[in-house]
Order: sequence, then structure tokens, then C-alpha cells
Amino acid sequence: MTTIDRIRLIGILAAGAGALLAFAAASPALAATTRVPVYGPPAGVAPAQVPAQVHTVIVAGMAGWQITLIALAAALAAATVAVLLDRARTARRSASATLT
Repeated sequence: MTTIDRIRLIGILAAGAGALLAFAAASPALAATTRVPVYGPPAGVAPAQVPAQVHTVIVAGMAGWQITLIALAAALAAATVAVLLDRARTARRSASATLT
């Protein structure tokens, strides 16, 4: 195993550890919930009136098509950077192979 392979393996392991750490840090926030107790009338007493239901209308926020468009643009940008880096690495390898 060459030094470059070891460095690459260390980088992959570090990225995996970072992703695992981020997931572990976000887990308590994911599990946190607020439970509102439901109070009813005392036993044997009929409710006087059923309360009206309130429906909240969310006016702000981002539409689903915008989220999809942003995700698509990010994926295309990442793919472009990956291809450019791969071509640069291949060109560097072929240039160093012809010099030796």
C-alpha cells in the first residue's frame, strides 16, 4: 500500500467519521418532541360546546420545485467538480509518466 493510498484511506475514514458525528449530533434534535396534554371535562360532565378547529395556513416557505431545483444544481456542480478533478489528476499522472 503506497503513501497516497494510505492518505486516501485516511481521508475516506475521516469523512465517514465526520458524517457519523454529524448524525450523532443531530439525533437528539430529531428525537425531541413536545407533547401537549389533552384536557377534557371532568368525569361525568358533558362538554358545553365543542371548540372550533383552527387551521394554520403557512404563507412563507420554499416551494417543492425550488428545493428540487437547488438539489439538482448542487448535484450537477458536484459532478462537474469531480470530473474536472479526475481529468486534472489523469493529466498529471500521464505527464509524470512521460517524464520518467
